[in-house]
Amino acid sequence: MIAVVVSRADNASVHIGERLLELADWVEQTDDSRPDEAGGGTYYRHGEFELREFDGWHLELERVADAFSESPEFIAFVSRHSGETGPLLTAHFTGNFGPAEYGGDSGAFARSCPNAQKAVVEAFDRHAPDAYDVGVECTHHGPTDPGAPAMFVELGSGEDEWEDPAGARAVAQSVLDLSGVTADRERHLVGFGGGHYAPRFERIVRETDWAVGHIGAEWPLDAMGSPAENRDVIRRAFEASAAEYAVIEGDRPELVEVVESLGYRVVSETWVTESDGVSLERLETLEADLSSVEAGLRLGADADADAGDSDDYTIVSLPDDLLSEAAGIDRDAARTAVHENAVAYETREGGTKAAGRAALTHEDRYNELVDALASVLRKKYDDVRHKQTAVVATRESFDAAAAAELGVPEGPAFGKLSAGQSVTVDGREVMPADVRSEETVAFKI
Repeated sequence: MIAVVVSRADNASVHIGERLLELADWVEQTDDSRPDEAGGGTYYRHGEFELREFDGWHLELERVADAFSESPEFIAFVSRHSGETGPLLTAHFTGNFGPAEYGGDSGAFARSCPNAQKAVVEAFDRHAPDAYDVGVECTHHGPTDPGAPAMFVELGSGEDEWEDPAGARAVAQSVLDLSGVTADRERHLVGFGGGHYAPRFERIVRETDWAVGHIGAEWPLDAMGSPAENRDVIRRAFEASAAEYAVIEGDRPELVEVVESLGYRVVSETWVTESDGVSLERLETLEADLSSVEAGLRLGADADADAGDSDDYTIVSLPDDLLSEAAGIDRDAARTAVHENAVAYETREGGTKAAGRAALTHEDRYNELVDALASVLRKKYDDVRHKQTAVVATRESFDAAAAAELGVPEGPAFGKLSAGQSVTVDGREVMPADVRSEETVAFKI
């Protein structure tokens, strides 16, 4: 069951609740076991949704799950968002890294529902009116013990938006789109650093198969104080996010040390992106056999989640001379040739140039890789042949020394001959074939 909480103290929440009741067929029911101001009295059921109204502000509603007829999969607090951000639909989790200035307990966190947040952001994108932005926020207020995984689903950012029927309808439609969605998924991480609206972590939510639990932006981390003196707070953030990984924005060595000492792994956004769609066991094995993602390892087209055993590949040395020549002709094409034929491969120059070693699923893949690189060389060479131990490339080119020996003056005449046109020197015609030489290069494989 998905619990929807409407606060009568919040006009935006009431407005969203009204749109929810309009958009679906709800069954009106009565709960005489609780007072009306605490979620009792009239409440509504629609499929797996149950909507109840409360007099108190959302951030004060501890143990709100107890008001519902069964234990919720997660709670959606439909709420206002207040700020200087203009029209905005946003979602976030609740808790306090530092002092509890706005509800809940200090250094405590409600259980997040990362998969539900990921789903509601996708729904926001579908339903947001044209004037509205969509985002996620850091963890920054109570309640810290709602009794079930919970998130705020918000309409912002001022009175005009709180009373906007289109905005309220978009939030209501997005909540209803959560039907069938679970609180968690296989991959969660905790975010640290950055601004209140967390663009780095929103990008991870939108562009990878990872979800993000609690986010400690710069200001709540500053309010928390020294990470070493708040190890339990950091540990609780991971536990409330069901996460074993963290992405830390900015230079925070003390925080990194504490996170790692607690047994969690700090990874980069690049690592998260590279792991998209790949089993973490497979990635761990590849990093052990080759190098880390942070050191330049990149995953290729053969690194998919359904690819059998985690170590069903062979490590080979890439044909670096051939790769270097191909990259000099067309860097993107050379990188694509490696990417399309590898499970994973090492890179240099910020991950832009493949070099070093690679993991390939079978020997034929190496030959296919060499063939692909040979095709790149054909943009420069007249003849390219893939032989057993080398790729042999041949081209004819303008020979300036031969032209000079024939008395051709440098300048426009050189240009014409190089372009395949004949020139006349001292009454004698010099043909392009007279000043061409053949160059053959063998690239070992």
